[in-house]
Amino acid sequence: MELRVDQLAVARGGVTVLEGVSFALPAGRGLVLRGPNGIGKTTLLRCVAGLQPSVAGSVSVGAEAIAYAAHADGLKTTLTVTENLAFWAAVYGTAQVADALAQMNLVDLRDRQAANLSAGQKRRLGLARLLVTGRPIWVLDEPTVSLDTASVALFGDVVRGHLAQGGSVLIATHIDLGLEAEVLDLGPYRARNGDSGGAFGAAFGGDFA
Repeated sequence: MELRVDQLAVARGGVTVLEGVSFALPAGRGLVLRGPNGIGKTTLLRCVAGLQPSVAGSVSVGAEAIAYAAHADGLKTTLTVTENLAFWAAVYGTAQVADALAQMNLVDLRDRQAANLSAGQKRRLGLARLLVTGRPIWVLDEPTVSLDTASVALFGDVVRGHLAQGGSVLIATHIDLGLEAEVLDLGPYRARNGDSGGAFGAAFGGDFA
């Protein structure tokens, strides 16, 4: 299944930050977004995933094809690792919990409540949700935050496996995951009136991707 983006313009805080973004992502391929903090990577990914509207342009993709993962792990802290994955598997109508536990090295933690996991373990559990969605297109925003070196390598293996099985990945990351993927530099798509997160980011006390 192919994801196609045509002349997309996206805004943050009412200010257009990127415009004219176009690319095609066919099955089995990866595309890495690059650009400085504040250029609009997160905003672009959210628009592609259907979480916020674009200013102009279009995103063409099959219904319910995208699984999105960003900085929030989306966990229910009172549930165990297995129960969290079972919940999401039920939402997406799949039965891949055991495989997800194994691929993200969570088997030994399967009966531990999410509230009692370390930051890195929570991140691995959050990313394991991708494996129970059954969706072919993964849209990922800095997915390796809080992961140690071994876990980054583990997740790289998971992404490569997804690609090998015909899935596709659109990812914003500064970490080398060892993927055979094209790179899209967003610099040329910076909107002329965009503030690149400067004034807007400062107003909210942080930097935005």
